Amino acid sequence: MSTLPLQAPEGLLEVDLDDGSVSLQIDATLYPLPAIYAAAYVFIDRAYVLLDRPVDGRVRLTLASKAPAATPEDLRALVGEAANELLSAAFRHQLTQDNRVLVETVTMQAVAGAMGAPSLADLADFDFTDEALDDPLGIAQSWEEKHGRPLPSEASAKASAETSAEGADSEDSR
Repeated sequence: MSTLPLQAPEGLLEVDLDDGSVSLQIDATLYPLPAIYAAAYVFIDRAYVLLDRPVDGRVRLTLASKAPAATPEDLRALVGEAANELLSAAFRHQLTQDNRVLVETVTMQAVAGAMGAPSLADLADFDFTDEALDDPLGIAQSWEEKHGRPLPSEASAKASAETSAEGADSEDSR
């Protein structure tokens, strides 16, 4: 097994010139698995791709060139492209996560808008007389229906208004 001179930290890159393959050790805490899949997918047209997990917290991406005689320059380019694609895929993944709610909201509005507003015929056929809900426990009752008197806040507001009205009447009589 020959080596390819590259500027990579120790243990992160393995090169096999005889097989025309390179292996990158990827930190799974920095790059989410969907981003690693997306980056690997880009290379399936020109390299055989293998993903495995040699140790916890690491994913190994092995790319074996489909070209019959891959040169060291070809493998160097493959490693550089893989590293750049990995970073790009991780960034796209983060953007997708950050904007998920926005995308879902716009999609729902587009689907609802495509259905259009209900027609007058649809509204004429709709039965508005049905009960809105079944309430066997009486939870949907108003305060007045349940207790036979107004809300305490409304009662105190009414008493306060009456008191201030009486005070105004007594000042007018002076």
